Amino acid sequence: MPIIVNLDIMMAKRKISLGELAEKIDITPANLSILKTGKAKAIRFSTLEAICKELECQPADILEYKEEE
Repeated sequence: MPIIVNLDIMMAKRKISLGELAEKIDITPANLSILKTGKAKAIRFSTLEAICKELECQPADILEYKEEE
């Protein structure tokens, strides 16, 4: 898939666990894990906004586009 999710990298930079972030943005750890592993088919803007606000980053810090080879 050409969309790469770098949520794990941003979480590591901010030293926050999956469970902690999930609680702060009011999402289940299972759903956040699906997003973090890149298995999600979509993301709501409200969820993306909450993640960016909590991690103090931009959407481009989390989502990246790479052309398939």
